[in-house]
Amino acid sequence: MSSKSAKAEHFDTLLRPVVTEKSTLGSEHNQVTFQVRIDATKPQIKAAIEGVFGVKVKAVNTLRQQGKLKRFRGKLGKRPDYKKAIVTLVEGETIDITTGV
Repeated sequence: MSSKSAKAEHFDTLLRPVVTEKSTLGSEHNQVTFQVRIDATKPQIKAAIEGVFGVKVKAVNTLRQQGKLKRFRGKLGKRPDYKKAIVTLVEGETIDITTGV
């Protein structure tokens, strides 16, 4: 596998950063939160973060969030399920998610 296709695979694994009040508090502990593909594994997420941002990852914690049931004009609908990854970086490493890659 060439490095170019591996790079594209990394971008497919990471969908978007999660910017919430709780995820912002994690930045005090060197943590960054991303929404990832639902079938992504921890080693794939670690490789994607290290490959895209060029930082060293200490740990990856994941959770699956079930989609909420919502009503729209009286009809019941369901938001999609998704997976979040809370990535802890090695001391001294940072990721600025407000700028583009």
